Amino acid sequence: MLLFVGLGNPEPGYQDNRHNVGFMAVDEIIDRHNFPSPRARFQGLLSDGRLGQERVLILKPVTFMNESGRSVGEAARYLKIPPEDIVVFHDELDLSAGKVRVKSGGGHAGHNGLRSIDQHVGKNYRRVRIGIGHPGDKNKVHGHVLHDFSKEEYKWLDPLLAALATASPLLAEGDNSGFMSKVALALQPARTVKATKKAKNATPEDPDNLEDKSTENGE
Repeated sequence: MLLFVGLGNPEPGYQDNRHNVGFMAVDEIIDRHNFPSPRARFQGLLSDGRLGQERVLILKPVTFMNESGRSVGEAARYLKIPPEDIVVFHDELDLSAGKVRVKSGGGHAGHNGLRSIDQHVGKNYRRVRIGIGHPGDKNKVHGHVLHDFSKEEYKWLDPLLAALATASPLLAEGDNSGFMSKVALALQPARTVKATKKAKNATPEDPDNLEDKSTENGE
């Protein structure tokens, strides 16, 4: 049994914020894989279903971002889920918009939701880092993450969320590399996809969409 966690802020005014892309990612998984409607539990909203052969619980903390760990910790303790079986979907300033990496362990890089989770369950969980880009000035970060995605950004965001959800059974199996390869392939332009299918051992060429095996803070 695994616990997938999407990070975000719960009130309607935040739902389209860049900071809520973790919520958006797990909502897409729930919809595409026919999970039941989430119910209130563990200071969050919880849904229980299957991805491939794996039972997966999907949790959206409603504690607000900075206290996400209270919800995740309560769920993990009650359900006896170790950190290694927790996967957290979150926004990532240090990745270009639309890029994705999977990382196991490491630091929180200033992300308050991850900082809170670290305090309650430790650091040895997987993270799906969804790039929202950096505004270029640390003084603009707060406004950037709490600003809605633009119409232009949805041109890459919608296909990305669909690709993450489609590939999520591989993530549940523990196949991080396979998950990232499937996501990267799904996001390639049609012409590139056709060329890739013709090559016997072709792999996605985007170096940003690779499993992140680093453990240093901010990597």
